[in-house]
Amino acid sequence: MVFSSLTFLFFFLPLTLLLCFIGRNRVYRNIVLLLASLVFYSWGEPRYVLLLLATALIAWLAGLLMGRFPERKKLFMVLAAVLLVGDLAVFKYLNFFAVNLSALLGLPNTLRQIALPIGISFFTFQILSYVIDVYRGKVAVQKNYFRLLLYVSFFPQLIAGPIVRYETVERELAERRETLEDAFAGAARFIVGLAKKLILANGAAQVVDVIYGGSPALYGSAMYWLAAVAYSLQIYFDFSGYSDMAIGLGRIFGFHFLENFNEPYAATSVTDFWRRWHVSLSSWFRDYVYIPLGGNRVSKARWMLNLLVVWALTGFWHGAEWNFLLWGLYYGLLLMAEKLALLRFLDKLPGLLRRVYTLLLVVVGWVIFFHTDLSGLGLALGQMFSFAPTRWQDLLFSNTALFKYLLYIPLGILCCVPGWKRLGARLKARAPLAARLLGCLALAALLLLCLAYVLSSSYNPFIYFRF
Repeated sequence: MVFSSLTFLFFFLPLTLLLCFIGRNRVYRNIVLLLASLVFYSWGEPRYVLLLLATALIAWLAGLLMGRFPERKKLFMVLAAVLLVGDLAVFKYLNFFAVNLSALLGLPNTLRQIALPIGISFFTFQILSYVIDVYRGKVAVQKNYFRLLLYVSFFPQLIAGPIVRYETVERELAERRETLEDAFAGAARFIVGLAKKLILANGAAQVVDVIYGGSPALYGSAMYWLAAVAYSLQIYFDFSGYSDMAIGLGRIFGFHFLENFNEPYAATSVTDFWRRWHVSLSSWFRDYVYIPLGGNRVSKARWMLNLLVVWALTGFWHGAEWNFLLWGLYYGLLLMAEKLALLRFLDKLPGLLRRVYTLLLVVVGWVIFFHTDLSGLGLALGQMFSFAPTRWQDLLFSNTALFKYLLYIPLGILCCVPGWKRLGARLKARAPLAARLLGCLALAALLLLCLAYVLSSSYNPFIYFRF
């Protein structure tokens, strides 16, 4: 079930809200949210609910044992981490290694294809953060299994993040307070995220599909660069839109998740970009992998190795394909170059040049990310940098729909321009009543437009669902 589906918008969400808020008891509301979350996850693949229950059980037992036997807590933490990471490795990476090892050895691959449980990367990392933070003493042991299960399975962020750490919602699991102000702010955030997904992400996706699915002889360098820009917009509005919806839904139910995006395409370096993009993932790898490896408090050679290991893992986290590993190493090398020398040079350049430099590297990075087929990746990069001419006349007559979809590109770029939040805050400070009225009217219009898109289109996948 996806947030932008008719089933979710007209059935699941209204029913969950009704059942949750007809009672004031905290235990009752937690039960409703837990049951709703399990139904939400089981909508497509009911059998994987058992996997979700089992992984939460491992974390719960590990926490209890660490609390009961503090002198052996490292042992219990390691055992739980091995089981959780092992579970992720089997479902997500075993097929990949079996296929590649068979090809390397020239042997037939007899391993049965293992289906990937949706959202396994996200909920595994959430559970790992709880286990590790209990070991470190950052959070208290959660003695109630069902409360921990609610943290793991809470439907707004279960499928595609953000990765919510237990410390963020520890108090709110038992003591949160829902308010009308939070409900309104959450609903507004949800509508904005829905619009990002249905209008901007899906519109840009049409450009990507047409160009990458067409003949390279027809689409020259200019169109392949256009496809790269379109995919950069698609993945940003798709994923940030989902995060907005998750944060908004969480707020309606009294949970306050941390931000996952902060105008990433306004970044002035690759280092700055990764402070702004998918913040919950980059901070997770920083706190649970990079710093435990020694971070930058080691020799230069060891630091460089730490950086490459972390970014190889970051890339591989996204999927068991070679292009994701290349994508991670690509960013590892860029970050290494910036930290060693480039940042000192970039700091002397005007802000516009720094942004152009960053965007060019990020757009190329998204091309690597998109093409799981390495031959397709080589073709796309070759087309981009070969200065191949575009057959505009043939293009105009062969696919007129493309030019309709092109309208979403400048609209998406305009929505990426930094400063919209500051403009809204300034308007609210000067004329709060007018700003509130305009905001309500804009949200109502946006919601009606989104519903029209839902009813008229069947194109609705979320990119990060496959991770």
